[in-house]
This record gives sequence, C-alpha cells and structure tokens, in this order.
Amino acid sequence: MSPTTASSRIADLIQALAASHRSGLLLDATAWTDAVRDETDAYAVHDGVARALGWPATRWKSGGAGPQGPFSHSPVSPEPGAVLLGVEAEVALRLARDISPEAAQAPLDAGVIDGMCIAVECIASRWRQALDAPALLRMADFQSNAGLLLGPWQAWQPLDWARLPWRLTLADEPELQRQGGHSLGDPSGVLAAWLRHATRHGETVRAGTVVTTGAWGGVHRCTGRATGTLAIEGLGAFSFSAGA
Repeated sequence: MSPTTASSRIADLIQALAASHRSGLLLDATAWTDAVRDETDAYAVHDGVARALGWPATRWKSGGAGPQGPFSHSPVSPEPGAVLLGVEAEVALRLARDISPEAAQAPLDAGVIDGMCIAVECIASRWRQALDAPALLRMADFQSNAGLLLGPWQAWQPLDWARLPWRLTLADEPELQRQGGHSLGDPSGVLAAWLRHATRHGETVRAGTVVTTGAWGGVHRCTGRATGTLAIEGLGAFSFSAGA
C-alpha cells in the first residue's frame, strides 16, 4: 500500500469510527483489516476520532504488560457508553500540575500526582466482532474504551498494591474477591510512558487531567448494562451504574 493510500485509509477509518460513536451502528472489522498497519496508525486514528468528536484531552487510559512495558495509551470517552461488553476494576490518578513536553522527558517526582480514586472502565466496541476483532483494530478503537466512572478522590499515597484486597460485585453475578493483580505492581508505573505519549506532538498535559492505570483481573463481562460495587482496601468502595 502506498503512503498516500495508507493515509487515505486512516482518514476513512477516522470518519467511520466517529460516525459509529455518534450513531451506535457497528462496523465490520473485515472491511478494515488493511487500514491500521501498526501502533503509529492506531494512535493516528485515536487523535483523529477524538478531534472529530470534540473530546477534551482530560481523561486517558494507560497500561502495560509489566513495569518495563510495552505500554499503550488512549484518550477516554467523556461519557459512558450505552451498550457495554464489560467493565475493568482500576485505579485512576490525577495530575497535580501542568506537564510540558520538556517536563515529560525529565524524571518525575512524587508530587506530580495530587489524587487517586477507585475507577471502573467501561468496555465496549465499535466493531461487530467486538473483542474478537483484530488487535490493531481494537487498539485503534480507543482500546475498546466506553467511558470511565470515578469514585471519590483522595490524597495519593503508596499502598501495598501487590497484596491489596479488592472485590467486585456485578448485578446477578457472584462476588469476585481477589488480592493484588495489577500488571505493573504499582499504578503510578504508567506515568512516565503516558506523559511522553500525551506530549509527543508538543501539547502540554494540564493539571487535573486523569489517567486510569490498567485493569485488575482483566475484563469482567456484562451485557448491555453494568451495575455493581467495586471496593479496594485503602481506597474505599464505589457503587456504579452505566449502560442501557
């Protein structure tokens, strides 16, 4: 595929995904398998769709396979989706100050975070194949994000994340109880990689911007609507309801 054709396919996909967000009509992934060749293309789609939908750059998701990465990042929908496939139990962090591109390249100090809270990431898809769509197409679709629900904010403090008990209760499902399970061992482990990504085109990430930091225990499936309670020791409990 020539560079011109590749650029045209990305532009077409941006239009199609933005239209899907507006209408709720799903796209057939088999028609778009050539449109996203790598993560750079997926991130270009993120930028374009977020611009087309007028999303403010105030909520993000970030995560990694381990403390050394690889990491992935995407903007987050400002409103929860209507038809959900599942939820993820997470911890969100809030920036204490503006971070410029220059500051993002420097070592970060503990004062960069001014708050943390329980978070529930809503999961959905703009693909008919849902979570079975090809990985790069799922990545281009904001990593299957459909919004973020936030519990009460509290001051940041390091916790014994690896041994932290937590429980998730979803309507009509048995209560899930686990201990630890965050892939990085520490949710703040996403900050350096996320801030370098968010400032890569010269933008400053503003104080108060929120990033959710990766799933505890993977995706917890639901159909259409998610109602339940997430409790994490040291952060309290948060009851939530989203979807149609």
